[in-house]
Amino acid sequence: MTTPNLAVPAARPLAGLPRTGFKTFLMAAGLLVLGAYLVYPLLLLLVMSFNTAPDVVVPPYQFGLTNWTQAWSTPGIFESLRNSFIIWASVLSISFPTAVAISLVLARTNIPHTHKLEFMFWIAYIFPSVATTLGWIMLMAPEWGFLNKLAEMVPFVEKGPFNIYSVPGIVWAKLMGDGIAFKVILLTPAFRNMDGALEEASRVSGSSNLRTMLRVTIPMMISPIVLILSLQLVRMFQGFDTEYILGAKFGFFVYSTQIYRLVRLEVIPQYQQAVVLASVTLLLIAIVIPLQQWIVGRRRYTTVDSAFRPGLIDLGRFRGPIFAVIVVLTILLTVAPAFVIFVGSFMARVGFFNTTPLFTPIHWQKVLGDRQFQTALATTLTLATTAGVLSPILFSLLAYVIVRTRMAGRSILDGLIWLSAAMPGILVGLGLLLMYLTTPGLKVMFGTIWILLIVVVISGVTTGTNVFKGVLVQIGASLEEAGRVSGAGWIRTYFRIVIPVLMPTMVLVGMLNFVAAASMTSNVILLASRETNTLSILALQFSASGANLEEAGIISLIIMLLTMGVALPMRALALRLGVRHDPAGGHLS
Repeated sequence: MTTPNLAVPAARPLAGLPRTGFKTFLMAAGLLVLGAYLVYPLLLLLVMSFNTAPDVVVPPYQFGLTNWTQAWSTPGIFESLRNSFIIWASVLSISFPTAVAISLVLARTNIPHTHKLEFMFWIAYIFPSVATTLGWIMLMAPEWGFLNKLAEMVPFVEKGPFNIYSVPGIVWAKLMGDGIAFKVILLTPAFRNMDGALEEASRVSGSSNLRTMLRVTIPMMISPIVLILSLQLVRMFQGFDTEYILGAKFGFFVYSTQIYRLVRLEVIPQYQQAVVLASVTLLLIAIVIPLQQWIVGRRRYTTVDSAFRPGLIDLGRFRGPIFAVIVVLTILLTVAPAFVIFVGSFMARVGFFNTTPLFTPIHWQKVLGDRQFQTALATTLTLATTAGVLSPILFSLLAYVIVRTRMAGRSILDGLIWLSAAMPGILVGLGLLLMYLTTPGLKVMFGTIWILLIVVVISGVTTGTNVFKGVLVQIGASLEEAGRVSGAGWIRTYFRIVIPVLMPTMVLVGMLNFVAAASMTSNVILLASRETNTLSILALQFSASGANLEEAGIISLIIMLLTMGVALPMRALALRLGVRHDPAGGHLS
């Protein structure tokens, strides 16, 4: 009688996903697509930076070093670089520790209404940066801002103390925009996915809740914290909307707005010098990429595996005050600018209370009846929906290939993804513009919506992929190994095990890209035609003029309502599908 073989088949290694031939084809296709979008425009821009001909698009070309020498001798260049560091460092030094503390409270404590508070930060991120800036202009404009008008009603106060058109004003507007909210909505899911057994062990050994947070929780979260910090590092030169609307009023230019001035505001566009200036960001990426790859490679940061058990920390008597502080902050982030924009949109002239009539619907009638607005609304809906659906699928696959496999070329793929963050949005648009105008066969696409679709989907690749990478680093390989032991192939394992675990992050990334596409300005402003204009571009044009603040506010409110219409059901879906804490029992549900 033959004894049956009862040995459990060994789990296949993570590197053994599809067959070698298909792996090679898959990686080659990914590198080709991303390279065509990221590398070729970058190389084209760098080549054109040496083109000294009057027209960089029309042959014959003349090459030399004149553009480089002129770029670094242009007045204001080094000052704008310094200004970028000032704004970035000021915003980061305030927003990052604030966001870490808020995320820790929302995800790891028994604070009441945690999911509602978290969603308020989603709303703050959804609120377009143009709208946030407009709201605080209406509140803090030096001559007619609502807060200054209220301050002047106080005895012995002759002039309101607030001035949004200043460096502190720019920092404040960026903090009230996505400076804090963006980090909170990325960090909170990471903190929520941490195994509570580690914290319980710390408390059993006699440590207080505060010491447990500082000595256990935050160190264990160092991987997603530093990943998001590195994302913020490469965003140093990405700021545009707020800096342009506020800074241009008092001659304060940061790196991106200085580039925009060279490209669009000069009588003769200085394309070559603008491209030369962008090369500085490549030095930043050269530092960030090795750091980020080193962090992802450290497996000791796994916080979710097959033995995952969440837990919540009791805030005790601090529960009420901390809750109140977060509520006040969410009001400043959302309710205050939205309310003042809504009221201002019905005023004959925002900030002026002596007009007759004081309130009128004429601004709404003008916007809603404008053919240009209707076209921009249709374009924005198309772009945002496409980005929201396709981006999480694409970015999760890219992150899985980089973190979970040993496929040849994954380091190059990771480098290409980070390279996309090196270029300010205005120069990404410029590189693609040159590519479509100079490459045979691509010129027919210029001015069409297809160019914008490519831009809005791939523009979020750095943030989206690295968010998935941070989650995959936390998820232990034992979950996938269990599927492979039971006989499932890599495709079935990915869609039946990995995707359900990633589903809250899928919804998050899809939502982020929907919001980004609906609010995108700098990446598409050079590529959009009159027939493919977007709502965000219209809002920026109206607000930059200074004479149409009411119309710009209305468009920004419409963008917010549009994105909220997607955010509310998607957020509810994420909560139903994701890892949740049972406050009573502290168990996984």
